[in-house]
Amino acid sequence: MKGPKQVGPFWAIAAFVHFLCVHPADAAERGNYGGTLRIAFTGPEAQAEPSLADAPADAALFQTSFQGLCRLQSADKLQPVLATEMEQTGARTWRISLVEGARIRSAGGLTARHVAQSWARLSQQGTLSPYRALLYPLRGEGRQLEGAILSSSMIELSTAFAWPDLPASLCHPALAIAVPIAGGGAVGLGPFTATSRGDVLEENLSFPLGRPYLDRLKIVFANGRRALRLLSLAQVDLVLGEAEKTNLIRSPLELYATYLAFKAERTGADFRGDFEGAVDRAQLTQFFAPTASVPMFNLLPPALMPQSATTATRASAASKRRAAPPLTLLYDQALPEQRLVAERIQVRLHDLGYRIVLKPVSRSELRKRWALGQFDLMLHAVLMPPLPAPALALAIELAGKHELLASELPRIGAEAEAAVRELKVRERALALAAQLPLIPLYAQSAVLSASPRWYLPFDGQGLPRFDDAYAVGE
Repeated sequence: MKGPKQVGPFWAIAAFVHFLCVHPADAAERGNYGGTLRIAFTGPEAQAEPSLADAPADAALFQTSFQGLCRLQSADKLQPVLATEMEQTGARTWRISLVEGARIRSAGGLTARHVAQSWARLSQQGTLSPYRALLYPLRGEGRQLEGAILSSSMIELSTAFAWPDLPASLCHPALAIAVPIAGGGAVGLGPFTATSRGDVLEENLSFPLGRPYLDRLKIVFANGRRALRLLSLAQVDLVLGEAEKTNLIRSPLELYATYLAFKAERTGADFRGDFEGAVDRAQLTQFFAPTASVPMFNLLPPALMPQSATTATRASAASKRRAAPPLTLLYDQALPEQRLVAERIQVRLHDLGYRIVLKPVSRSELRKRWALGQFDLMLHAVLMPPLPAPALALAIELAGKHELLASELPRIGAEAEAAVRELKVRERALALAAQLPLIPLYAQSAVLSASPRWYLPFDGQGLPRFDDAYAVGE
């Protein structure tokens, strides 16, 4: 499989940091096959839809049973998973060959139609997702992939303009293959498979990359406090989604980015300036965002472009006080930190005369409101791809400016050299920042608390690879 070229000097440093983080000295000797990893998961429930399983903890758990055509070992190196080959056959065409003989539980053999249907859902009414931006360069924007099917195991993708980052974009977890089944829900193909017990995942001996080291994963659903207590009592081996300093393992890439989306026609023309003057993002991140978070001052996270703190002048509360209808701020009820951040924003803007009502909703409801434009203010977090160009496409889509992709992406994709393309992305991100109704807040990485006897690497997306986890020295 051919991957994109080197993305610039940042990735050489990131690769070295990544190596240090995921290859500790005590993991020099590879462990034996077998055993059970007991995971305390602090999310409310496991997500069954790829485009909704985008919080780092959710995405990590989701990928145990659902995989895409490929995954990233690093930003510029692809690892085939459900595809055996992704060959570039022309300047704007790629031919994808699927793994033959792979079977999805309750859905039969993996087919090209499964791939087309999974991706098409991102653009359908009712399941419309910001991650459809990753497929925008395709002819028909990924909505008409049925015509790209050459056979049951082969797809030929064509782009409407040059887009060298297409192969890497297809590795994003939101593009994992999920096949709907009777009675609701979906099934996929991953290194582990669900059992009749909902809290146990067994090794998948037919996984295309080979069986995982572990025999099984045992999942315990718990809130953060209980999960960390179970770890301290050695009743679980790892906590996914919460961390304590003594047992902290963190991904070297903060790619889960949280933004404040707003409707300018409802907030008023002064809202962005008022927010910049009233809310200190460094303090917001330090005191209210989760562990392993960094402030975002630019449209893309620090992992993808250098940051420059804004210098907005703090407005006088007296001069800015206004009589206006209340604004509703929606946030994801599955993310406890969003409640804290929302409350802080509410307090800081109150002195400027903004009356903000907080409303927690499910992630699926949040995405529906986003797709319909039915919100005043919204805290919205997405998992950015580790490549700047696809990440900028996702940010533009998240801002509700789908029409801008037609003018922005072709000029970026026309740059064949990755380093030049990266500079173009930064230039456009700076130019678009003030135009998009989207205020970047902070970015975070996957965090874990784990017993030191476990070896757990991360992939190029910054997510833990449970199929490569094992107990050190056993």
